[in-house]
Amino acid sequence: MTQTPTEPRRTSPAAADDSDRGSQRSSRARRRLHPPGLPWILPGLVVSVGVLYYCIGYTGVISTWDWDGLSPNPTPVGLDNYVRMLGDEVFWIAIRNTVVFFLVTFVIQTALGMLLAVLLHSRIRLAVVYKVIVFIPVVLAPAIMAPVFRQFYAIDGTFNWILEHVGLGAFVQPWLGQSSTALYVLMAVTVWQWTGLTFVLYYAAMGQIDPSILEAARIDGAGNLRVITSIIWPSVRGTTIALGILGAIGALKTFDWPWLVTVAGPNHATEFLGTIIYRQTIPNYHVGYGAAVSIVLLVLAVVFAVIIRVRGHERTKG
Repeated sequence: MTQTPTEPRRTSPAAADDSDRGSQRSSRARRRLHPPGLPWILPGLVVSVGVLYYCIGYTGVISTWDWDGLSPNPTPVGLDNYVRMLGDEVFWIAIRNTVVFFLVTFVIQTALGMLLAVLLHSRIRLAVVYKVIVFIPVVLAPAIMAPVFRQFYAIDGTFNWILEHVGLGAFVQPWLGQSSTALYVLMAVTVWQWTGLTFVLYYAAMGQIDPSILEAARIDGAGNLRVITSIIWPSVRGTTIALGILGAIGALKTFDWPWLVTVAGPNHATEFLGTIIYRQTIPNYHVGYGAAVSIVLLVLAVVFAVIIRVRGHERTKG
C-alpha cells in the first residue's frame, strides 16, 4: 500500500505579515526593556545617583540640624538655620559680592576672549605662541599663584612700584588691605585666569563659521566692526550662553582666590558663599549652618543656569 506524500503547508501572506509584525513588536519590547546603551551608562548612573545625589540629600538633612560635625547626637532644629541665614548680614554681603563679581568678570572676559579670538583668526605671525601664552593661566593652580598676587598687590609690592615709576604714585595704596579695592583685585585675578578659556571656546566657535559668508560680507563692503557685530557675534551666541552659565555657577562657588589671597577680608569685602561654608563648617564647627548655605548655593546655581539658558534660547529663536 503506497502512501501519498503530503504537500508542505503553505502560509498565507496575511499570516506572514501578522507574524512579522508580532516579531517586530516583541523585538521593540525587548529593546525597551533592555536598551542597548544601558550597560555602558549603568556604572556612571550608579555613581551619580549613589554618590552625588545621596550626598546632596544628606546635606539637606544636615542643614536641619544644629551639629558640630563631631557629636554623635545632633539636635534637629528644622528650618532654623535657613531663618538664621536670611538674617545674617554676611550672607547678604556674599550675595552682593557674587552678583557684582559675575557681572564684571563675565563682561570683561567675554570682550577680551572675543577680541583675542578675532585677532588670532586673522593672519598673524606666531599665532600658536600667542594661543599658548593666553591659555597658560587656565592651567595654573590658584594655590601656586596666590602668594605671587599677594606680593604683587602688597603695599610695597610690584604693582605699586610700577605705578610710582610711571608717574602714577598718587594711586599707590594697599590694594588688598582695604574694602574698597580688594574685591576688584580678585576680579582682575579671575579675568587673568579664565580669559584663556573664553578665548579657546570663541576661537573654536568661529572656526565653524562658513568662510564664504565672511567673504561675501567683505565683497559687499562690510568693515571689520560690521563683520564682528553682524556675522561673528550672532554665530557664537550659543557659546556666549554657555560661558554665561559657567560664569554664574563659577561665581557662586568661588572660594580659592578669595580665601588664598585675602581670607575673605578685609571686613568681609571679599566674602562669598564658598568662604562662608568653609568658615562655618571647619573653623567654627557650625556644620548644620554650613550645610544650609550649601543647599542655597546649589539652588541658586540651578536657578541661574536655567534662567540664562531660557533667556538665551528665546533670543536665539527671536
